[in-house]
Amino acid sequence: MTSEQLPFRDPRREDGERVADLLGRLTPEERLSMLHQFAPAVERLGVSAFRTGQEALHGVAWMGPATVFPQAVGLGATWDEELLRKIGEAVGREVRSMRTRDPRVGLNVWSPTVNLLRHPLWGRNEEGYAEDPRLTAALATGYTRGLRGDHPTRWRTAPILKHWLAHNHETDRDTASTSVPPRVLHEYELPAFRGPVRAGAVAGVMPAYNLVNGRPNHLSPLLETELRRWTELPLVVCSDAGAPTNIAGSEEYHPDHASGLGAALRAGVDSFTDHGEDGGPTLERLREALERGLIGQEHIDAAALRLLGMRLRLGEFDPDGGPFSDPADHAFDTPEHRALALRAAEAAIVLLRNEPPAADGAEGAPLLPLPAGSRIAVVGLLADECKLDWYSGALLRRSTPLDGLREHPDIASVTYAEGTDRVRLRCADGWLTVPDDPAGETPDGDEGTDAADEGALDPALLRGRTDLPPLTVGPRDKAEELHPVDWGGGVLTLRAGSGTAGRYLSVADDGMVRASARQPGGWVVQETFTAEAIAGGAPGDGSTLTGLREDGPVLLRHRGTGRPLVAAPEGLRVAGEGEEPTAFTVEVVARGADEVAAAAAGADAVIVVAGNDPHINGRETEDRLTLALPEQQDALWRAARAANPRTVLVLSSSYPYAVTEAAGELPALLWTAHGGQAAGTALARALCGDVSPAGRLPQTWYASDTDLPDPLDYDVIGSRLTYLYHPGEPLFPFGHGLSYTSFEHRDPRPAPITGGDGEVLRVEVTVVNTGDRAGEEVVQLYTRALSSPGGGETVPARPLRALAAHRRLRLEAGESRRIALEAPVEEVLGVWDPASGRRRVPGGRYALEVGASSRDIRASVEVEVAGEPARPRTIAARGLAAADADVLDGVELVDRDRESGDAATPRDPATPARLLYRACDLGAAGGPAVTVTVTAAAEGRPGRMELRCPGAEAVEIPVPAGTDRYDHRRFTAGLPLPGGMGATVDLEVILHGPVRFAALECGDGSGGEAATG
Repeated sequence: MTSEQLPFRDPRREDGERVADLLGRLTPEERLSMLHQFAPAVERLGVSAFRTGQEALHGVAWMGPATVFPQAVGLGATWDEELLRKIGEAVGREVRSMRTRDPRVGLNVWSPTVNLLRHPLWGRNEEGYAEDPRLTAALATGYTRGLRGDHPTRWRTAPILKHWLAHNHETDRDTASTSVPPRVLHEYELPAFRGPVRAGAVAGVMPAYNLVNGRPNHLSPLLETELRRWTELPLVVCSDAGAPTNIAGSEEYHPDHASGLGAALRAGVDSFTDHGEDGGPTLERLREALERGLIGQEHIDAAALRLLGMRLRLGEFDPDGGPFSDPADHAFDTPEHRALALRAAEAAIVLLRNEPPAADGAEGAPLLPLPAGSRIAVVGLLADECKLDWYSGALLRRSTPLDGLREHPDIASVTYAEGTDRVRLRCADGWLTVPDDPAGETPDGDEGTDAADEGALDPALLRGRTDLPPLTVGPRDKAEELHPVDWGGGVLTLRAGSGTAGRYLSVADDGMVRASARQPGGWVVQETFTAEAIAGGAPGDGSTLTGLREDGPVLLRHRGTGRPLVAAPEGLRVAGEGEEPTAFTVEVVARGADEVAAAAAGADAVIVVAGNDPHINGRETEDRLTLALPEQQDALWRAARAANPRTVLVLSSSYPYAVTEAAGELPALLWTAHGGQAAGTALARALCGDVSPAGRLPQTWYASDTDLPDPLDYDVIGSRLTYLYHPGEPLFPFGHGLSYTSFEHRDPRPAPITGGDGEVLRVEVTVVNTGDRAGEEVVQLYTRALSSPGGGETVPARPLRALAAHRRLRLEAGESRRIALEAPVEEVLGVWDPASGRRRVPGGRYALEVGASSRDIRASVEVEVAGEPARPRTIAARGLAAADADVLDGVELVDRDRESGDAATPRDPATPARLLYRACDLGAAGGPAVTVTVTAAAEGRPGRMELRCPGAEAVEIPVPAGTDRYDHRRFTAGLPLPGGMGATVDLEVILHGPVRFAALECGDGSGGEAATG
């Protein structure tokens, strides 16, 4: 029997039978080899090599030219899951098409990212969809359905959700632990994953680098207790790159790599992404774990079976390769894909503000849309940029704001001013010069304009060219005019003005500085520098300057290596160890703000395009430090505004900014994420009124850094973060976005709600376009808890309001439409009940609010819900897990042991931490006291616990220092109860010192030590 005739090749058999047959034919060593990212071929069975992992966040990434759609946060701003389904389908078709030309293109796509945009300083903000879990889940479901395809059993691609779990920071991302209380976990973090998983379009997840409650995500027990219980599909878990090594490496969580990888396999990780294409170290570690009894063959088999099942669903083992191997299903850079990229870029544009210019008075017309025949000034650091990010594909075509407005037929003329200063740098030996490129190449044109141009490069890939001459020192008449940009925090890029045709200064592996990069980029960005003041003749006083100034000598430090620059005889380079850096003085040839003001003065309107470079100051591995717009860009809009009140600020960025003054002074503001290949055309069409902006903010824009908690504070309830809990006045609220027309929401009518299992909340509402032009509205339905029945039940910290459903729809001028918005009652009204360990719907009155944003409610109706009453915690029967507190004050959740379970400890051991458990049934039958046993540990030094029921005397429990943090012991004490309260009481637990409190039981336990004091 040939391999083609084996049962696993027979499409007439059930998939489960086929995968089991293939697994049974593999040797134990072959099964083990399946577990590395680069699984080798099994030639005797005709099984090909397979690689997990193909980045496809907003187009196919890292594999050369592809259609580039807007960043994920921009797709989130569309609030349109059907549009995302179409984009996912286009990306999936391009994956299949590209794979026919390049077998390195993988069908297991690591996308989308469903981590919530909880904190706007997260460096990877651009990768998520929204701060709201229901909106994120809806959009991820749309995108994964497109990637998966609509065949009942075969998949176009196999999407993997990133990053499990509570991953929203880059600082110390592989060693920092995030404390996630149960309510935050179940009401906020998990729903973003659960929605698309239950929809059946997800092949698996990728754990995040960080730890949650003290335990690495790659060892998360929630992979089995939550994720794999949401679906019957055998979900695959793919590790993040290098994370398996981190377990015993940077995290020091296990003593050796065999223990670490064995623990990951037991926890449910199937595919290990480590050591690049070399599976040797990973397989050796797993073999050792097997030999030591840390894992069994059954763990290897279970992982291999899930991986092979995914490959079968992709059609790999079908004789014809499955329906998606048919070239008729493939598509690449088609007119349809180009139109879809433009539609997505248009749909993502958010009109934040649109008022009459001050000179026109309050009765004038809003500044936008621009009238036909306008003379426009387009200015700013991003005015002629089409920025890519780390997960972009290479551009086949590009459109900048300047391009889009120059090409628009309604614009009479366009004046352009970038707004960078022009400076020369001088040192003791002369002036910095940039020699010409001996090859005569110019990087200013397109990065490819034809789909057949296989050589088209991502601009970020052309750098580090050692064939170019480095910068040198020469006479003044040869001095190069450099264009410095301060991206914030003193982080500079320097672009050559002429020399090597406008390229960025970059440091190559040989340490020399050349004008060699078309754009900043790369895993380690080699194009960023800081300027540091020199004081008293010393090499540097460590103070970082904003921009390059003429007020004294500076040294330039390369951020990629951390070393200062030296003007050596062989050319400009980074300094060697202990080498004296070169001092430079700055001569400003021209001021960018003056250039902007001159361009603005003679225009009918000014478009200032500001924002970020996605490779600088906020990216993977690097969080932002502030919400503020960089000083250099802030100065440019002010210069434009001073010269011309008809100024529009366009923020093209991966994240929100606190532009409070601009929002108060300028008549019009827009935001768009970096919009991919059609960004400029889309912006021009929106500014000129070809389309009415209809994007909506997927996250809150806060007014100030002071509105934000520490980035590692993941308790959105306690820290009052996101629109769900933030009580302050945002700069722009979640869901905000204006239009060139107007809409009304009339006559909301809900169906009756009981709160029963499986019930669906349904609200009908009439939406009317009351303006004089067509437009799109995003109708948003929110729920808000008003009271409990009779005011008796208290459910703490309910959201101010929570998104239940939404609908994006287009209406012609004067058109009205009756629509229904639906959502599962348990998901939108339910709360996680720590007492019962499940969601329940509290009874009471609720407002169902229909509006244009979370702070712009247009219509509301109240409903009464019977719901489910709260029940006492039956501690006498079930015990009490420490993490299941109703209130955690000053508490950090940590790991009870290395496998599962949480414990509670003070966030600061010098400050007591408080936990409150409401309505506890201690089984005391009204007696004066009850015997309780606590399970606790103390690491390094002793601590103590206090237990009390309000109104009764506290009992103190000393906790002696143990051998390590997992040395939990049981301590028994008599807990006084308040007189006359009966058996149901509130219980407070106060932790002092390095106590790790794990659990409490009623009764003397078994072998518990008697507490004293």
